[in-house]
Amino acid sequence: MAGQSCSQLSLFTPDEVEFMAEDELVEIVPNLRMDSLNFICGDYGPFYPQIAIQVPLWLALALKKRGKCTIRPPQWMSIDNLTQVLEGERESHAFQSLPFHYVEISRLLLDHARDDIPEIYMVRSLVEDIRDVRFHKVETNLENFTASAVTWKNMAAMEVNIIRAFSGRALQAFYRHENEQLIPDLDRTQDRQPQNLNDRPRRNLRPR
Repeated sequence: MAGQSCSQLSLFTPDEVEFMAEDELVEIVPNLRMDSLNFICGDYGPFYPQIAIQVPLWLALALKKRGKCTIRPPQWMSIDNLTQVLEGERESHAFQSLPFHYVEISRLLLDHARDDIPEIYMVRSLVEDIRDVRFHKVETNLENFTASAVTWKNMAAMEVNIIRAFSGRALQAFYRHENEQLIPDLDRTQDRQPQNLNDRPRRNLRPR
């Protein structure tokens, strides 16, 4: 670990980014009554049949796997909204507003809550198209990277993870380059400085 560079340590694997995304809240509709569930991260419930409640994504997936609830897809995953976002991504150089973990949330829901998502194939296609367009923007921004152009708004977690190592190294390079220009040449500076009288070699004044 000690031998790794800072840029390597700052990167997260896709699994790690997905793990962090599982703390995002989603809405579920329980199909049975349950008392509150108590965890270190918080308490959730009580749960009542057909009454929607918000829980972390990891808990929603666990209850879904056991057949105890259905998951309501977030509003941003509707076909109308995704279509609008895709059009905006294609027409603008800016990133459209989406949840920070939209890639991970959509993948988990599409993989584990298929029967809860209307027109799932269209939703999956739109999400993949949006992701591809945004990743292309990331690549373009990296090609045109300058020290003054580092405020990219509305980037998602996976996109930030892609550029973290590159941008960190680039900014370090810019910083070193600017500092080198500010640091004078020590040899030339010493040559220009007046010689201290006390440093001159003294003549032997004793009589022969």
